[in-house]
Amino acid sequence: MAHPNAELVMKGFEAFATGDMAAMDQLIADEAVWHAAGRGVLSGDFRGKEAIFGLFAKTAQEAEMKQDVHAILADDEHVVALVKSTATRRGKTVDMDQVFVFHVAGGKAVEVWLTPSDAYAADEFWAE
Repeated sequence: MAHPNAELVMKGFEAFATGDMAAMDQLIADEAVWHAAGRGVLSGDFRGKEAIFGLFAKTAQEAEMKQDVHAILADDEHVVALVKSTATRRGKTVDMDQVFVFHVAGGKAVEVWLTPSDAYAADEFWAE
């Protein structure tokens, strides 16, 4: 049986893949913070659910993306997800591993750090 926080994060990846924002609304705390490493159009710190959902909408507008979750490791406060992401944007394709670290409290994600395995490739792909 998987840890409840691992199940929470897996549900989030499934909801993101299908665009199920109602499900995402139940998984992310109102005051959550999302940190996306890099210098691209989707990089930065996004504070609050509205800003995070805006980031998700911009991601969908900017690129076609597929995420394959390789592993999820969880304890009572944190979850680490190892993810293979493939995206196509403006005639370019990127295929890279990413690490997501979630801080979980009260059954919701309250803070998330997203780090690509190749920061230079990610910055080039997401450049203006």
